[in-house]
Amino acid sequence: MKKNANALPFANKLCYGIGGLGYNSLGQTIGSFLMFFCTSIMGLSGTLVGIAIGISSLWDGISDPLVGNISDRAKNGRFGKRLKFMFVAIFLIAICNVLLWSMPKSSQTIMFCWLLFFLLMLETANTFWSTPFSALALDMAPDYNEQSKIQSYKTAFNIVGMILPSILMFFIMPSLSLGSGETQASQSGFIKIALINSALVIAFGLITIFGNLKRVRSHVKYSSPKIQKHSFKQLMLGYFEVFKNSGFACVIAGYSIAQIASSFLTSVGMHLFTYCYHFSTAQISILLILLFAGAIISQPFWVGLSKRIDKKGALICALSLILLGIALTLISFLFRQYVPTDFIFYFVMATISICGFGIGAMQSLPISMYADVVTLQQYKTGENKSGEYLGYYSFTYNLSNSISLLIIGVLLDAIKFDSSQPIQALSVQNGLGTIVFCGCSIALAMAIVIFSRYKIKRADVLKAQMKLDEQKKD
Repeated sequence: MKKNANALPFANKLCYGIGGLGYNSLGQTIGSFLMFFCTSIMGLSGTLVGIAIGISSLWDGISDPLVGNISDRAKNGRFGKRLKFMFVAIFLIAICNVLLWSMPKSSQTIMFCWLLFFLLMLETANTFWSTPFSALALDMAPDYNEQSKIQSYKTAFNIVGMILPSILMFFIMPSLSLGSGETQASQSGFIKIALINSALVIAFGLITIFGNLKRVRSHVKYSSPKIQKHSFKQLMLGYFEVFKNSGFACVIAGYSIAQIASSFLTSVGMHLFTYCYHFSTAQISILLILLFAGAIISQPFWVGLSKRIDKKGALICALSLILLGIALTLISFLFRQYVPTDFIFYFVMATISICGFGIGAMQSLPISMYADVVTLQQYKTGENKSGEYLGYYSFTYNLSNSISLLIIGVLLDAIKFDSSQPIQALSVQNGLGTIVFCGCSIALAMAIVIFSRYKIKRADVLKAQMKLDEQKKD
């Protein structure tokens, strides 16, 4: 069997993928626990938390195309175009993360300013890691099948990173009841988790950088014309131009809306399981572990299915499976007062596992589809603007995420959620359920409709890659 000349060595895929472990552990901790930490433990208004997270998330999205363009234009020196930005970013991320969770318990104004400032600092540092990191995969593995493989490595480590916060919570705060008002003990536990996450970001980030340094120096060639420097206005105009391409539009919009479901599930899920199901910290940790374990286990399945029915078909199947899992979890919510708690817990374990299996495809297929669109665009224009395009991808996601988190914060106040009450009123519990289940279901249904309009086929991408390879040889 003829060896693929574009095949990326196993060591490079491994070193690349592992970089997402610490970064995603840190990000998942923030995504899953920060809203709960600020509202339930620190007592900050849900609306203020939503505003702070929304502003920082929007800034993250705005800065992504800027940093993408900067990394595209950077000189291909000793560290290539991407690695030097990633090196500085990991240390900034580690410092800002620890300070974020060290918020002093003070007035609403002081806590809001603390949260907003360190979120903005953290998101800026995140951008200088994540955008070059994503573009690096496109640089090292331009081949259609190799792109799916390197994204699967990245996804596997990403999901391990997403499981890790739940494992850390299980061991660091095993007997703590998060809804009991034990604020000092709770914050101390989250700071310990933050310290571990920061150490992991640095350690695994260095492995990615130096593990791929030789490959970047010797194999990654940037032969496209020099990318021009763009002002913010020009980049935003370019963003709207990108949406004229139906392939870009489908992937960007579909992924962003699907992630809204994730925002509702993770940001309000802690409230739901704590105050409605009355699960312990250990039980919640087990559910989160099952969610992400299902995503890891499913990776070979989704890669194989995408080869048989193409990436679009596999992704729609995955979104439908998540929707099924959400519907089954809703049943447990409606009957939670009439069925023993132990039975409800085991039932939710099963439904969450179903959701996790579907989420596995969401972690790898959209970015792989986006890489295909970038390849076709490069073939048409002759420019390698992967960093800038990935910035647009991230911008839309962060825009939708900032809006959804602001809505979540306002809704928590609207249903009169009171962090000082270990037992919430039934109306508040029903409100939490409505936020989670309606938000997730609507977002997933919309994403399925959008992705169904994606028209790029495997043959189109392979043809473009073959032409690009011929141009490089010439």
